[in-house]
Amino acid sequence: MKFSMADRMKSFQESIFSELAYYKKLKLAKGEEMVDLSVGSPDTAPPAIVTGTISELAKKPQSYGYSMKGTDEFHEAVSVYYNRNFGVNLEPKTEVSLLMGSQDGLVHFPMVLCNPGDYVLVPDPGYTAYETGVSMAGAKMYPMPLKKEKGFLPDFTEIPEEISEKAKLMILNFPGNPVPAMGNKDFFEAAIEYAKKYEIVILHDFAYSELYYDEKPISFLSVQGAKEVGIEMNSLSKSFNMAGCRIAYAAGNHEIISMLANFKSNIDYGVFFPIQAAAANVLTDESDFLSELREMYKKRRDILVDGLREIGWNVSSPKASMFLWAEVPFAFTSKEFAIELINRANVVVTPGNAFGSWGEGYVRIALVQTEEMLKKAIHNIKNSGVLEKVTIK
Repeated sequence: MKFSMADRMKSFQESIFSELAYYKKLKLAKGEEMVDLSVGSPDTAPPAIVTGTISELAKKPQSYGYSMKGTDEFHEAVSVYYNRNFGVNLEPKTEVSLLMGSQDGLVHFPMVLCNPGDYVLVPDPGYTAYETGVSMAGAKMYPMPLKKEKGFLPDFTEIPEEISEKAKLMILNFPGNPVPAMGNKDFFEAAIEYAKKYEIVILHDFAYSELYYDEKPISFLSVQGAKEVGIEMNSLSKSFNMAGCRIAYAAGNHEIISMLANFKSNIDYGVFFPIQAAAANVLTDESDFLSELREMYKKRRDILVDGLREIGWNVSSPKASMFLWAEVPFAFTSKEFAIELINRANVVVTPGNAFGSWGEGYVRIALVQTEEMLKKAIHNIKNSGVLEKVTIK
């Protein structure tokens, strides 16, 4: 029997992460220790309020039915969290929708709005799930370059008029992944003005809202006019180390939220009740967990940035997120340099062009290892000789 994939699957190539994992596996098979800084998966535990709530409620038989949608408790908690942290008022019943992780929302949302042939404006480089969602919808992706000379913010004036008129959706992501840039009020105001002019919905991916160091990120929804044109998606994966729990939410314009909720009601049966309860508790928690988490990542950032600079690699220090966006030596492409680090230094990073063509010349480095392991990565890179006899930007 011959098996053939649907045409849409042609756009889903093997992930660069799979390729990196293959090279890493070869090294591990030789008994070598690897320092994996490629995937942005939190390596520390969630708050005790999360584990305690889940373990307690998981013992109750009534916890195992279909939740169908977000509980009132969860929706209220999102509303409280936004009001307390960003000064944004959300109507819990109509302006909040439960997601099974932000990936769920990011991949499925284009299908809610876009018909085949419509354009979706996406950051380049940008999170790989954006392209997946656009492909699933049969829409066309138009990249918005994130350039160093423009602070890694897209320039809406560079988008051709004919593209703007055919665009249905624009995705933004600040603080970003892979580029840890920050969006300010002026930028979001310009985005809202542009969206209104061309009747484009804005989706702001705010997954790294709590991982900041030098200044607090602003919510897109806190800017005047934001609710008229779009929504924001936020996740508990990074902020509260709940990546495996798969819970997030969308918030903002009530009509868009209603359309998304209707779509979701046809493809899943909600999130496990104990996880929703844990999320509600942690969103309204006023402990020092988040400030301590930020301090941990800040220490890791400083160790890695300072250490790499000392050995000759002048990387930039991010203001937010769990990543460094580092320019590679002139002698290498992004992928070549990533492979060199695996082969010669036993360090795994992600080549920037995996996130779009404008990522060429960079690698993404995740702060997901202990301070000791980060120091080991620096030591390995220094002793590998990979930085010798090349010009470092």
